[in-house]
Amino acid sequence: MKYDLLSLCVIVFACAALTAHAYDPSAVERHLVSRDNVDIEVLSQGTGPVIVLLPSLGRSGEDYEAVAAMLASRGFRVLRPQPRGIGRSKGPMDGLNMHDLAADVARAIENENKGAVIVVGHAFGNFVARQIAADRPDLVRGVVVAAASAGKVPPGSTEKPIGPDMRRAIDGPSDMSLPESKRLEYLRIAFFAPGNDPRVWLGGWNSEVHDMESHAREHTPVDDYFSAGTAPILDLQAEQDPVAPRRFSGVLKSLLGDRVTVVVIPNASHALFPEQPNAVAQAIAAFARRIYGM
Repeated sequence: MKYDLLSLCVIVFACAALTAHAYDPSAVERHLVSRDNVDIEVLSQGTGPVIVLLPSLGRSGEDYEAVAAMLASRGFRVLRPQPRGIGRSKGPMDGLNMHDLAADVARAIENENKGAVIVVGHAFGNFVARQIAADRPDLVRGVVVAAASAGKVPPGSTEKPIGPDMRRAIDGPSDMSLPESKRLEYLRIAFFAPGNDPRVWLGGWNSEVHDMESHAREHTPVDDYFSAGTAPILDLQAEQDPVAPRRFSGVLKSLLGDRVTVVVIPNASHALFPEQPNAVAQAIAAFARRIYGM
């Protein structure tokens, strides 16, 4: 009888632990999904309607630990597919385009088997998010573009969406051959608003992934992904973002109309997520609740 009682206690304790883990927004699980010769590692947490977070150029989904936990605590299941070359994600790295990167994420969404989801793309990730919505509208219920270059400028402008000086500042932090002081300078120019600490992004760069993603962007026509299919869009703008500056802030809405909702986050630059995680999570959650009808 003692043995039976002890066994029962162990089972109850184990079930309680598993239940607690399932609802712990900070508990992250990792698994692989595959398509052809590509493996994608997916970080997942929480339960509820699905939100997918896609990282910035040459960076990892690990950047979004705080926002992912906040969204999970608000009743969402959060997925962070890692780009090829980061974590356990692997596959061919040469000659890719945005359609290839979108297909990687689409496979992670399909694996959830929850139907259409919200896809959030930060900075470079916004191109991937819009490409998924264009290529696989069956998988995308809504798109959040965060600190996002639209890829186009207002009609009549002769500027490029991102000029050569700003491109150097964007690419500079991932160049580990540069002295730390120079990389910090580039981080301040392109990524962090005055008073926000750029040192949090001194690490976490992957130059091979940076080059692979840059090639994909350069070898995909903007019109392939610009409109994000027909999905509703939250244009989550950083107030002091020089990469997606205020003079270009109306491009998406002016060209796509009422599908686009604009929210501006104060005291933030292109990094946005590490600068204002609470405001970012709140805005994404509000959009997701509206789109999911929660």
